[in-house]
Amino acid sequence: MPEANVNFGVLHRTCKALVFLCFIYISLTLVYYAKSVNFRLDFMQNQQSQVRTEANKLASKDFGALATRDTQAVNSTKTETTKPLEKCPDPSPLLVGPLRVEFSAPVSLEVVMQENPDLREGGRYTPTDCVALQKVALIIPFRNREEHLKYWLYYLHPILRRQQLDYGVYVINQAGEETFNRAKLLNVGYVEALKEYDYDCFVFSDVDLIPMDDRNTYRCFSQPRHLSVSMDKFGFRLPYNQYFGGVSSMSKEQFLKINGFPNNYWGWGGEDDDIYNRLVSKGMSISRPSGAIGKCRMIRHERDRKNEPNPQRFNRIARTRQTMHSDGINSLSYSVVKLEKLPLYTRITVDVGKPTK
Repeated sequence: MPEANVNFGVLHRTCKALVFLCFIYISLTLVYYAKSVNFRLDFMQNQQSQVRTEANKLASKDFGALATRDTQAVNSTKTETTKPLEKCPDPSPLLVGPLRVEFSAPVSLEVVMQENPDLREGGRYTPTDCVALQKVALIIPFRNREEHLKYWLYYLHPILRRQQLDYGVYVINQAGEETFNRAKLLNVGYVEALKEYDYDCFVFSDVDLIPMDDRNTYRCFSQPRHLSVSMDKFGFRLPYNQYFGGVSSMSKEQFLKINGFPNNYWGWGGEDDDIYNRLVSKGMSISRPSGAIGKCRMIRHERDRKNEPNPQRFNRIARTRQTMHSDGINSLSYSVVKLEKLPLYTRITVDVGKPTK
């Protein structure tokens, strides 16, 4: 078999060329790979940067919106806080109508205080959700009627609050043992109440009369108001057309127009008819609620000592037109013995003197 003739020089050069080509191929591959990795890193970093930018924008936008809402909420709260109250409606939407009034069980002042926690010292009350239409002073002539006063406070405070009145209760207590003078005590109550507050309406009430319907509003009207028109004592009827006793109301202007009440009616009776004559002489008329709404109950009791019927009352009533300009608020004289600011009322003890012989 013939021997192969092999050229080892050519073979060596060929191998070196293949190795070189492989090296070039591998180098190019590595360079391409490195660039590809760098591109991916740059792309990922760019994407992350865009994500962070968008997130920051969204966060900034959300924060701005939240801040705007907070500012609007604060401004809204301020607006609601500073918004002035509207006037109370007439009639009050809190009224319930006919009431059950009984005097069989004793009344505790502690219970009255618990049931009327929003009263202020001196028996003052002001509605919190609206502006009362009138500022009313309730004036009670008084002496030795503590149990009657408890019933009056027990029933009247809830009624007056439901009527949405800006009111205060003044019990004018006659000091000493002289003959009782109801009308003069009412004059005193008018003067003393105005020392404390700018009242524009005055309700004059006996301590033993309780309304049986809270729609009988204890406030003032365009004409003097007789509020106790249907008393159980008189069979829930008006005893006579000129009757103005029990509970009545007058505005400040109406009261001053008649020079207040007479000061010289000592003992029981006559002053109510004198007041009626004063009103009529000044061209005013008496307004009244209906007989059904104006019902009230009287607490039964014996006639008080030193409050016997006034024997001079008929003679004085006949002379009202001659005496009213000199006997009234312009001739009132008295002295305050003691002033007490109690939780349910203001008690003012006064010396009103004694009848002249």
